Amino acid sequence: MLGNAISGGGSDRRALILVENLSVPFDRRVWQECTTLRDAGWTVHVICPQGSKRDTEPEAEIDGVRIHRYPLRAATGGPAGYLREYGSALWHTARLARKVGPVDVVHACNPPDLLFLPALWLKRRGARFVFDQHDLVPELYLSRFDRGKDLLYRAVCALERWTYRAADVVIATNESYRDVAVRRGGRRPQDVFVVRSAPAIDRFQPVPPEPELKRGKPHLLCYLGVMGPQDGVDYALRALAKLRDEFGRTDWHAVFVGAGDAFDAMVELSRRLGLTEQVQFTGRIPDADLVRYLSTADVCLSPDPRNPLNDVSTMNKVLEYMAMGRPIVSFDLKEARVSAGDAAVYAPANDEAEFAKHITVLLDDPEKRARMGEIGQERISGELSWRNSQASLLAAYAAASRDRTPESADDPIRTRKRQRR
Repeated sequence: MLGNAISGGGSDRRALILVENLSVPFDRRVWQECTTLRDAGWTVHVICPQGSKRDTEPEAEIDGVRIHRYPLRAATGGPAGYLREYGSALWHTARLARKVGPVDVVHACNPPDLLFLPALWLKRRGARFVFDQHDLVPELYLSRFDRGKDLLYRAVCALERWTYRAADVVIATNESYRDVAVRRGGRRPQDVFVVRSAPAIDRFQPVPPEPELKRGKPHLLCYLGVMGPQDGVDYALRALAKLRDEFGRTDWHAVFVGAGDAFDAMVELSRRLGLTEQVQFTGRIPDADLVRYLSTADVCLSPDPRNPLNDVSTMNKVLEYMAMGRPIVSFDLKEARVSAGDAAVYAPANDEAEFAKHITVLLDDPEKRARMGEIGQERISGELSWRNSQASLLAAYAAASRDRTPESADDPIRTRKRQRR
């Protein structure tokens, strides 16, 4: 039966994917996983929050994937807000999981590292548990909140540890995350599979540039992505101010595409820096408009500062820039180099003046920009393609679906420690 599922033949295998951070199919990585499993013969259910402007229906079946959504108010007001958000998400997830019924695999995507709780309930009813680690939550905590290794930090470390112990198989987004699962999580290397995120090529097809998007300037700079405290939009804005003030460059217009809980603060920072006339914030926009901006951009920005999370994380925007054949300016981060290679130039970490200098160099060298764009597209169509990730995802499911070994049956809350290898 498993052979049929992996090869794409008929199967009665059922997978339930749990997501708290984004709605589906807006979460592109999760949606690619859903469609890969569907094509391999799995019946796929998803439990996730409702979106605010899209993915708003409580129930939907899209391209054969059955989606169950719940209302969720994003956290505000610090730790107490997150407790309310996560408590509500867990209650709705457990409620909807009972509605879905028995499954063969429960696949939980973090953050937060709390979804092991409904996963354990399903695991005790015969399901295998696949932990899909999208973020290193302890590093996310340190990077997002300037609180040090306090009681809450120790709590999120414990939740991550219990999640690792509960999982039959761990999916990591890159080799750095895989190393954490083995080193810190005590997982056997053969139980950790790297499933890299990759852009959907059919979503990122260049179109003819539209010079009017440059607002009368010779060059367009573009940022695409989430705007949270750790995403570096403030670094990009300060670099653009230096590009104007220290390098005397006013021959550019910049567009920032995306949203997040730092969006309003970034608009205000742009105003304080005197960038209002040269910087445009679009919020979230339809894919067709996104492609228009990226097709017109001369340089794309990846200003994520070096911090405990960013240095070892793969940034989706970098891969999407590469798919569109755009040259990139990035800070010098470990996984940024792994992803982009020579498709990017790298400023010393968190150095805004050097970031601005690298923008200037690229604006003055159209031939280098073209070469970098070609390198990026070749990497996306080759070693970084979703085809490679599909094979790893299905291998993870095959491993999870084998008979459970005594080690993988451990309850994560038992005091006996897993032997570290």
